[in-house]
Formats: sequence, structure tokens, C-alpha cells
Amino acid sequence: MQRIRLRYTKRGRLRFTSHRDFQRAFERALRRSAVPMAYSAGFTPHPKVSYANAAPTGVASEAEYLEIGLAEARDPEELRAQLDGSLPAGLDVVDAVEVRTANFVERLEASEWQLRLAGVDREEAARAVAAFLAEEAVEVQRTTKNGVRVFDARGAVASLQVLPSQVGDGNNTGTERADDVRQGSLCAILRLVVRHATPAVRPDDVLSGLRATADLAPPVPAEVTRLAQGPLDEETGTVTDPLALDRAAAPAGR
Repeated sequence: MQRIRLRYTKRGRLRFTSHRDFQRAFERALRRSAVPMAYSAGFTPHPKVSYANAAPTGVASEAEYLEIGLAEARDPEELRAQLDGSLPAGLDVVDAVEVRTANFVERLEASEWQLRLAGVDREEAARAVAAFLAEEAVEVQRTTKNGVRVFDARGAVASLQVLPSQVGDGNNTGTERADDVRQGSLCAILRLVVRHATPAVRPDDVLSGLRATADLAPPVPAEVTRLAQGPLDEETGTVTDPLALDRAAAPAGR
């Protein structure tokens, strides 16, 4: 059995796709592309597909990962192109490598996020970030299926900064730029790196922490995008490519 690891995105309106919706869309793409899937054993065989650390519904992402098992060998790039063509625009398969290393999920040590706070002045955001980072611990609450949970949102944050530009970067969509205009081009952009810990600290938890420590309350919900997830370089505070080890382990010329 050949195994392939894929990186895919959730962009634009497709950020509102739930993980279950994506699973259904991906399984349809597998059938349309006639991918020779390997199946589990038992009375109800299922295609061998495993997902890693999916982003929440409503959050855009440039770095979602899954792994599939094939009954016949396929070229990873050709397979990527076939699957990408069978998915709706916004759910894009952007990378594929043959699995050559173990413990992939363990390499997903951290995520890098971009938070667009429309209607928030950059200097106000910078003061809030400084206040948050100055704390040793910032307790926040989150409602879970088991009730309200209180935990520290500060400890998992590897870095948090306000970007120089008020109008975002080249990844802005037309809708985002229109929102900036309606807000008078007032928009603070935060770059956040969070370690994957237990309990998991999400961008909305950090926003709750900013509200608790500095009373930062954006007038509209933040637009959140996961830019990367993978190994964390503690020296630089950057998140690196989790597929790099598989590429490095590939035979020369492949």
C-alpha cells in the first residue's frame, strides 16, 4: 500500500465548511478522480483516509493536512492535480508527498495564525498585545460539551505581534478590502504562533485574553486564517514545513 500526505486549504467562503462537510466533499473527489483507494478490513470497509488537527468551522486555512492509503502506486503530483480539479474552488489541494517517515502528527507542534481585527487601531492593538505578553498567565473561559472550562491562554503563545500594515497583506480578498473601506481602512493585523498543547489554545482564546488584560474588543468578529502548522523553531519562533522530512527521505530524482 502506498500512502500519500496532502496539504489543502480552506479559502474565502469555503472557510465556513465544517470538517464533516469537507470529508464528504473529499470522498466525492476521490470517486470522481478514480483514485485506487485502500480500504479497511471488516464488515463495513472504509477508505483509508486520516485527518490531522483540522481548523474550526469559520476559520480559513492555508495548512490543513490529511493522509490517504492507495491500493496502487500513483505519482503524488498527478494525484494532487486530479483531486484539486475535483474539489470546489477554495478547497484546494496544494501539496502532496509520498509518506516516508512516521509520527507525522507529532510534528504538528504549533500553528501560525493571522487575525484581522477590522475597526481596531493598530496602536490600540499594540498596547493590548504588550499587556497580554507581560502577563505570566491569562485565564480565559470556554464553554465545552462538558461545561465551562477555565485555562491559561498565555502559556501556549510562542509569539504575538502586530504587523506594520493596517490593510493586511497580499492574501486579502476583495471582500476583505471592501470591509476595510467600510471601517475607514482601520484594521489591525496580528500574527500569532501558538503551541499545540492540552487543552488546545485557539485564536479566539487569545482574543478573549486580550479582552481580559487590555479590554480590547473588536467591533466585528475577527477574520482568522491559519498560515502554517508544523514543527516549531524555538529560536526564531517560526513554524516550519511538516512535509520536509518526507521530501528529504525520497530517493534522488523523485
